[in-house]
Amino acid sequence: MENRFRHEFKYECSYAQLKNLQCRLSGLIPLDPHAGEDGIYNIRSLYFDDYYDRCLMENEAGTDPREKFRIRIYNHSAERISLELKRKVRGKTQKISCPLTEEQCRMLMAGQTPEITKGTPPLLNKLVMLMKTTLMQPKVIVEYDRVPYIYPLGNVRVTLDENIRGGSRVDLFLEDQIPLRPIMPAGHHILEVKYDEYLPDYIYQAAQLDNLRQTAYSKYYLCRKYHL
Repeated sequence: MENRFRHEFKYECSYAQLKNLQCRLSGLIPLDPHAGEDGIYNIRSLYFDDYYDRCLMENEAGTDPREKFRIRIYNHSAERISLELKRKVRGKTQKISCPLTEEQCRMLMAGQTPEITKGTPPLLNKLVMLMKTTLMQPKVIVEYDRVPYIYPLGNVRVTLDENIRGGSRVDLFLEDQIPLRPIMPAGHHILEVKYDEYLPDYIYQAAQLDNLRQTAYSKYYLCRKYHL
């Protein structure tokens, strides 16, 4: 579980820019040890929204504060399933998470609420409450391949996300192969920079952030707004 608020910035980049960034960063900061031998891991997320698509509308309007729920798995595996709440407050982001069992995940995928017990994590309890009071339901799947770099000073993460795609078959979230389609124009990818309070200047310079176009829209927003 991560409770701290952090700076988070997103930038659109071309394929050539992404590969150039990868070359520049690989000589400066290490890859996340969770990455595979090719330096990549796959992320698949199932996003929730309420009856009025409040999360979608708040992202479009730039509402602050705002928050959204998602379930996340890595490399198409159900061994590690996380429920996450991502909040944006005063320009900073916070991520809170808790583990889910596969049974709990499948119930949520179907729009059903798992049984609440004394040991239920508060985060799951909150989602269940919202499903009952605001008709919060699973809406869309977003998947992409990530090259993750980390630097301990400042808790810096620089990630290069490519092949960003989405799909509406939320019932297939835990399947290995699911129908997805691109949610960005061909050759467009996302660079994300996250840190606590301090971003070393040489990382800023290596990432060439001055030459990239910053975007405030989330992958969830892009998937819902333009394709699904």
